[in-house]
Amino acid sequence: MAIENQKSKTSRSPWLWVPSLYYAEGIPYVVAMTVSVIMYKRLGISNTDIALYTSWLYLPWVIKPLWSPLVEIFGTKRRWIYLMQLVIGAAFACVALTIPVPDFFRYSLVLLWLIAFNSATHDIAADGFYILGLDTHQQAWFVGIRSTFYRLSMLTGQGLLVMLAGFIESNTGLGSVKMNVHATVSEKFAIIQQSIAEPEKMVFKLDENSELKLCNFSGENIGIPILPCNKDEITKIISKAKEWNGLETRKEDKTDKGSSSDWWKSNITQPLETTISKYFGKNKPEIKKETGNFGIVYVGLSRKPEKGSKIVVNFGQKTGDKSIKVIEGTRKEFTSENWNKPLMSIIQLDPQLKTDAHAEFVAVSGNIRLSWSIVFIIIAIFFVLFSTYHFFILPYPESDKPSAYKLSGTLVSEFFKPFASFFQKEGVIAALSFILLYRLGESQLLKLASPFMLDSREMEGLNITTGQVGLAYGTFGILMLTIGGIVGGMLAARHGLKKWIWWMALSINVPHLLYVYMSMCLPENFVVITACVALEQLGYGFGFAAYMLFMVYFAENSEYKTSHYAIMTGFMALGMMIPGMWSGWLQSLIGYQNFFIWVCLCIIPCFIAVSFVRIDPEFGKKK
Repeated sequence: MAIENQKSKTSRSPWLWVPSLYYAEGIPYVVAMTVSVIMYKRLGISNTDIALYTSWLYLPWVIKPLWSPLVEIFGTKRRWIYLMQLVIGAAFACVALTIPVPDFFRYSLVLLWLIAFNSATHDIAADGFYILGLDTHQQAWFVGIRSTFYRLSMLTGQGLLVMLAGFIESNTGLGSVKMNVHATVSEKFAIIQQSIAEPEKMVFKLDENSELKLCNFSGENIGIPILPCNKDEITKIISKAKEWNGLETRKEDKTDKGSSSDWWKSNITQPLETTISKYFGKNKPEIKKETGNFGIVYVGLSRKPEKGSKIVVNFGQKTGDKSIKVIEGTRKEFTSENWNKPLMSIIQLDPQLKTDAHAEFVAVSGNIRLSWSIVFIIIAIFFVLFSTYHFFILPYPESDKPSAYKLSGTLVSEFFKPFASFFQKEGVIAALSFILLYRLGESQLLKLASPFMLDSREMEGLNITTGQVGLAYGTFGILMLTIGGIVGGMLAARHGLKKWIWWMALSINVPHLLYVYMSMCLPENFVVITACVALEQLGYGFGFAAYMLFMVYFAENSEYKTSHYAIMTGFMALGMMIPGMWSGWLQSLIGYQNFFIWVCLCIIPCFIAVSFVRIDPEFGKKK
């Protein structure tokens, strides 16, 4: 009886643990790399900071080959798996607790880095356990299963979790306020300008006994005459609005830096920013002293929020003519201290507008912090369940034992052998160039795709909701990404990787033109947006097949296949990390449209890298 129990523990059906193991493996990665970008965007963090700091989260996957031998030495891989899942779950719970606090960005980043580190360690143990827990036939059979469930985790993270956050956000916020703005050649809709110049003298009629809701203090409809306006006047009004909305103080706080930071800014950053802005920037110098006319809208609360709570209000164009846009005052956080000081939004007409036009603007509010806290609590619960499940279900392979190496002599020499042999391989420079440059464009697009969709039209974005981003990018996008990967693998298996690698390089780069189109036209039809995202992801999935197959090809003829593949995955993460770090800063200088054009130009270094790699024409074909 005891022998039968032991046999069942070592030979449990892979269906019981392979799908759940690789589903759990993908969740922390997609949360750290993609979901966190959407969350920080909704919480008001700038694109520059989002791209820079979330790109650092790639680092654990970059350097994971450095500590992979430690997983072999200390403890079994089975134990590493369920312990890492438990730690990841606890870290997710801590992220949920930090979101409501004032300095949430710093604390949550530290916790996400901890999650990334433990997730990279979990990847090492899971991949090793897959080899130990299955025989060679099972490994080949279940490779598609593990890939499918890893993709499903991407779908869950980028799709379902984001949609859940959007659903909670839209159902916990305040009622929205719609406003119609008319641009007309007639002057019957005259704007009262004295309330604009000195808003502190205005008397806002606030009903503290009414329900908590958004309140437009300027009326449901306003009109702006199509008349020229002096630019100096607009500049003064914008400055006044920033001061009124509390933005000038925040800007001044950021200027207090140390001497080393001042040297870097004056000698490196500032000259570079000036050059880029001069030749590629979105704000071109104009000679005319006149610009389009403007109007003012005040949006605020009708009742004081509870002490310690924050209500975020976003104001922007929903539909209508793009010649009417908000140039200042798109977002404000209301608290119990500033609730009676409404958001001052400036709406301006395009100076080229000559005929009547109309646009609908909307002020929306949702409990963004609560929605994301709930999402992270749910993820934490799932990982505690994963850990418990795998503690009981994972088999006990006889070969899953700690390494017998001692911490001296043999260990040191064995530790460095895989690294030395990798960098001595023929064609290693070309291979590393391919790994680092093949996804140069995609590595930058990935960081700004979601912010582009969430940004208001006044910020050159698509102004769709969080839930719509989850549906477009995380549902249809992931589905097409999976289809593209499957088709790419099938064609490479039939004709060989060498025949298809150029077509795959094209497919991973050319669809970036769809983002250029969206940034130029700013389509309002969600079906059009979803179609563009789906096609771009289809091309990415097809092109990414070449990337993964090349790493397998370069690692296969080696004594240290596993270690060499791990080293290449580290460089793969580095190729995503470094370009992603500067992408937000670059976009803030040149705007979305020029940024996406730059992303398309990154096809050049990709093609150069592809031209230098040498691939056996027979690799990938069925033998």
